Amino acid sequence: MSAPLRLVLFDVDGTLVDSQGSIVHSMTASFQAASVEVPSREAILSIVGLSLPLAIAQLVPQQSTTVQAQLVDGYKQAYHAHRLDLGAASSPLYPGARDAIEALHAVPEILLGVATGKSQRGLDALIEAHGLERYFVTRQVADHHPSKPHPSMVQTALAETGVEAAHAVMIGDTSFDMDMAAAAGVTGIGVSWGYHDTAALSAASCVIETFDQLPDTLATLWK
Repeated sequence: MSAPLRLVLFDVDGTLVDSQGSIVHSMTASFQAASVEVPSREAILSIVGLSLPLAIAQLVPQQSTTVQAQLVDGYKQAYHAHRLDLGAASSPLYPGARDAIEALHAVPEILLGVATGKSQRGLDALIEAHGLERYFVTRQVADHHPSKPHPSMVQTALAETGVEAAHAVMIGDTSFDMDMAAAAGVTGIGVSWGYHDTAALSAASCVIETFDQLPDTLATLWK
């Protein structure tokens, strides 16, 4: 009897890549250009994972929708320019990320995907910069879904791959990722190296400290 198909979904920012420098830089540039007080670094990192309009609205709820839209556009422009300047160095892969992706991809019954608050353009550019084009069979982005923690991204990934929720996991660094996984009925695996304190990952089934721990964690979940 063949093994069932499995799906491993990764968040991107704070999970696969350390993009905090680019995010803080781009938020700062956008807010300064709009003459709006720049939020603290802690506040900026707390909203990573949300879709950009929702993230801005959460950072400056007191601002008008017009100003919020200006900040969204300013962020997009600043982030794009920063990525063009630095290339892959703007969002380096975390230690062990590439090895983990390659090892999982080598297992025939395991499919890989991403579920991210990034735009389609941003995700595609990141994947190309790191040479990861061949690994992810499903790519869910903010352009086509409600913001995390709504389960739409995970539900669509399951539908695209034909994998049952019981055979899927969502790996991420924020409460948004873990709450999204729970809402979709899939197992959430938190990571300790991202942008939310591990205490916030209460919906996770477990939290790993390094990518090296991922294979054994999956084997335990799926035994």
